[in-house]
Amino acid sequence: MKKLRLALAQINSTVGDIEGNTEKIIKGIREAKHHDVDIIAFPELAITGYPPEDLLLKPSFINKNIRYLEKIAQESRNIISIVGFVDKVEDIYNASAVLLNGDIVAKYHKNFLPNYGVFDEVRYFQKGNEITILNIQGYKIGMSICEDIWYPENPINIQAIEGAELVININASPYYAGKVKLREDMLRVRARDNLISIAYVNLVGGQDELVFDGNSLVVGPDGDIIAKGKAFEEDLLICDLDLDAIFRKQLKDNRLRNLRAYYKREERFVEVFLNYKIKDKLDIIPQRVELDLKEAEEIYKALVLGLRDYIHKNSFEKVVIGLSGGIDSSLTATIAVDALGSENVKGVLMPSQYTSKESIEDAKQLAENLGIEIFVLPITDIFNSYLKELKPVFEGLEPDVTEENLQARIRGNLLMALSNKFGWIVLATGNKSEMSVGYATLYGDMVGGFAVLKDVYKTKVYELAQYRNSISPVIPERVLHKPPSAELKPDQKDEDELLPYVILDEIIYMYVEEDISAEDIAKKGFDRESVERVIKMIDRNEYKRRQAPIGIRITPRGFGKDRRMPITNKYREI
Repeated sequence: MKKLRLALAQINSTVGDIEGNTEKIIKGIREAKHHDVDIIAFPELAITGYPPEDLLLKPSFINKNIRYLEKIAQESRNIISIVGFVDKVEDIYNASAVLLNGDIVAKYHKNFLPNYGVFDEVRYFQKGNEITILNIQGYKIGMSICEDIWYPENPINIQAIEGAELVININASPYYAGKVKLREDMLRVRARDNLISIAYVNLVGGQDELVFDGNSLVVGPDGDIIAKGKAFEEDLLICDLDLDAIFRKQLKDNRLRNLRAYYKREERFVEVFLNYKIKDKLDIIPQRVELDLKEAEEIYKALVLGLRDYIHKNSFEKVVIGLSGGIDSSLTATIAVDALGSENVKGVLMPSQYTSKESIEDAKQLAENLGIEIFVLPITDIFNSYLKELKPVFEGLEPDVTEENLQARIRGNLLMALSNKFGWIVLATGNKSEMSVGYATLYGDMVGGFAVLKDVYKTKVYELAQYRNSISPVIPERVLHKPPSAELKPDQKDEDELLPYVILDEIIYMYVEEDISAEDIAKKGFDRESVERVIKMIDRNEYKRRQAPIGIRITPRGFGKDRRMPITNKYREI
């Protein structure tokens, strides 16, 4: 039986770092050669990084990526390399190149361009209109790119009809909770429906608010997973495929003939014959299938990777976090230490007259547990000085949220002073629940260059903290159980001003992520008055969210590219 050895190179590329990305690709090719690999595939737009956004409007950027593709081709001797790049043929295309013996022997242009959520490919790319198959010693292998495989009627149908035994699909598929299983289920269906093996290679790493999870895999024609790579790590997944057995199974089934009658071909079919002899293998590569992660571990790893890559890829070194003794700052600091090391994380405790003794103890204990340096900068005198200066203007007015926000802004100023003086980037600690309803202070606790928990609901914050403590108990136990409070006035509790978070988060999820109306949310058993109050808070705080730092996206619809509401907007749901 003929064995095709395939390698899926799950690399962490950086947008715009064409030289560095090329080095990773060449390193992967050389390692694959060492293992007698026949075909190695790299992720979507591996040379440029994904998504390159308006860099694609620069002709110099496009031309440079093509020059480096030619450089990679020189390394592809006695191995077939499939590399994602930007092609230019009058217009530009999201493309993959087939490299062999120093030449670019074939190209494929992405047929389906996503234009929803975080994707904006129609803005940049022209749609491809060819279906490509590689013919290697009579064995046929289809090519496709990311979105091409998601729709039931897609290029794979045609490739299967034309006799392809394997389709190699290169991807930059960003993560959100639940996406890994959704993706695997889709690939199983595509493989079974078309009686074809699918090799799916995905990007890994953080890019601004996006995190790519890797999880590259090979699915057999029966829908079973043959091999699966690591999650949230670079990996070279090597897999041996028995092409003869796959081909025999296709010949025995009449469904391919039925598919031929069902699908109408509008795209042009291209078959490329490659002058390549499949290598004789002396060794046997064990098929590796990495275990699935549970949701809390998956999300935590996504946050760690997203933060690490944002800091390192933007040439920062150290971060500084305001520690309040609460759950959000505790989890943010813990993620930061896991991502960057304790030597690169600084904590700042800024107590006021309203800060409880327990909160001070918990913040110090957290810093000790994490091994990070902590600075204590009391703000009571500064706050009183503000009040003294404002007293003539505020004469006769009762204290209100103004005085609360002053404290948050004093703390924001102190954090930014440390950032400016030492070059540390401030990590904001707010979560999605707070950002949704505007329970955050502009230029105060919203200060920061990056918001780790921006897309994490408050209830999920507690789950992640408990998960992390199950590994090693670094977050003080009291932090996990005491009622959350901003501690900006006496005896303040979040849930006195908001709803209980378990209810609030459900309402936010339905309104923000599913666009369910107030009436329909109330029909699900929620108090109508509470629903309307939450929706009003969400709608009127768009201006705040637009000024918030970016943060890691871990839900299908985060605040950012996913949800683009106008600030000036008279439409109201209620």
